[in-house]
Amino acid sequence: MRQNLYHRTRGRRRRAIFAAALAVAALITPARALDHLDFTVSGDDKAIDRAVRGASLLLQQKTDGSAEVEDLFTAARSDYANILGALYSAGHYSAVIHILIDGREASSIAPLDAPARIGRIAVSVDPGPRFAFSRTEIAPLLDDTELPKEFRPGETAATGAIEDAVAVARLDWRNAGYAKVAPDRTDIVANHATRTVSADIRLDPGPELRFGPVSVQGAERMRIKNIIRIAGLRDGERFSQTELDRAAMRLRRSGVFSSVTLSEGEVIRNGGLLPIEITVAEQKPRRYSVGAELSSVDGLSLTASWLHRNVNGGGERLKIEGSITNIGANGNGMDYGFGMTFERPATFSRDITASLGFNIGHTEEADYTSDSADVGLSLIYYYSDQVTFRAGIGYEFSRVKDPTGDMTFSNFILPLGATWDRRDSTTDARKGFYLDATAKPFLGLGSSGSGIRVTFDARGYKTFGEKRGVTFALRLQGGAIEGSSLLTTPRDDLFFSGGGGTVRGQPYHSLGIPVSYNGGSYLIGGTHFLGASAEMRARVTDSIGIVAFYDWGRIDANGFFGDQGADQAGAGIGLRYETGFGPIRLDVATPVSGSTGDGVQLYIGLGQAF
Repeated sequence: MRQNLYHRTRGRRRRAIFAAALAVAALITPARALDHLDFTVSGDDKAIDRAVRGASLLLQQKTDGSAEVEDLFTAARSDYANILGALYSAGHYSAVIHILIDGREASSIAPLDAPARIGRIAVSVDPGPRFAFSRTEIAPLLDDTELPKEFRPGETAATGAIEDAVAVARLDWRNAGYAKVAPDRTDIVANHATRTVSADIRLDPGPELRFGPVSVQGAERMRIKNIIRIAGLRDGERFSQTELDRAAMRLRRSGVFSSVTLSEGEVIRNGGLLPIEITVAEQKPRRYSVGAELSSVDGLSLTASWLHRNVNGGGERLKIEGSITNIGANGNGMDYGFGMTFERPATFSRDITASLGFNIGHTEEADYTSDSADVGLSLIYYYSDQVTFRAGIGYEFSRVKDPTGDMTFSNFILPLGATWDRRDSTTDARKGFYLDATAKPFLGLGSSGSGIRVTFDARGYKTFGEKRGVTFALRLQGGAIEGSSLLTTPRDDLFFSGGGGTVRGQPYHSLGIPVSYNGGSYLIGGTHFLGASAEMRARVTDSIGIVAFYDWGRIDANGFFGDQGADQAGAGIGLRYETGFGPIRLDVATPVSGSTGDGVQLYIGLGQAF
């Protein structure tokens, strides 16, 4: 009997130890749960359904694979406000939201009574009717303020429309010098009986202010006086939000800083002067970069550069770059080049950057070789964030060897240009447009001709669909040389077609003007060029896209569409892989028309083709 009692006691001790171990394991191991998550939105409005689901933290956690009880419980309690905010933004003010955790309303469960395990969560959302504005008033307003059309009686009473209208009104006041404008009274009343919302907002413009003293925080190698010079805020000038934003853009454009913040002082100085504080974080002063692009016909191209962002403490940029291209190209020799550029921001004016450049290069085409050098001074005027103008003066020299012998070209040049860029991205545009035009008058010395070279490049983008929509991209480009004959124009100024940048699927620089010589002929560029490219880009996943494209190009001499001209075309398909700093591009193309090539060609690069 004593032995049996001993065994029973030892068994109870073992079970107690085992139970304690399970309890400790439960305490140190995060509880995981959620067998089912049911999410329903009443009605057949797909836009509301997407908005509600997009606002839900529970659905986000399910997608991420999170199943910890504490996170689920917190997300469930937060989703009332998340979903309600999404519905308010769509004009629904009488929604009914239920979030049941194993049958219990999540809002009724105290945080200290959070469940140890969650098996099922059921979310049901009844958006209710859409409300419309019955009254929309913001006062006072400037005479030329135009509120958004969505903020009008009869329109959907979305909270975003109210916020946008207030933002427009405040921005106009701030651009007029009233930096401290703020809402003084906000009356937003929803009438559930009439399903309407009355919005009556009163603003207090405050005093008219001017820019006051500017201080700088965070500068290390950059001299403070140069930061203030580049920002370009003038003491005593009337305050303007647009000018404040442009000051920040000037500093970012210098390339010296990784972050730029401009903040307004709280205390207004005598005479209505508003102090401004600039806070910056400087980037590393030096940067190295390398690049490569591969084409089955054009060969391999290698580029490298070294950049110093702040040479003398004033944001001066020194860039040294070199390239070797057409390595292994069919029919052409290897080209190489070297260049140096020195830029100084805020020269002569806060929006003008001065640039001094020098380049040398060697080019080997199928029918000629060229050694060239150029030096020039240019000014870039940033008229706005999207529009820039360029002007300069320079000298170009080249020595060319072709079947007729050696020639030397020597020209003084006056390059001019303008760019209007409204793309949403420079590497993967989905909407907007890009326009660029250049004009380069040149004065030839000796046997060199004189004239003018003009070019244009127009690109447009339109996307249909949302996250993974289809983008249609179109590019038109062209150029002409007037006043100088074909043979007295520097070879590097003449136009060719074929290869990446003009017509994919055709050999590089394969279309030009044939010149007869001793019973044969050799090829040089033309004086006139037209080109067109069309692409249809579709997203398969967030990171993978496919492209179908068609390119066309034409080269002429002595006028467009003349007897000496010819054209060519190519088409193909491509694959894109998004990297975060631009898509990796892989294009496969073949000739469609023209007599300059056959077979499939491959192109690899970074960023879209245009």
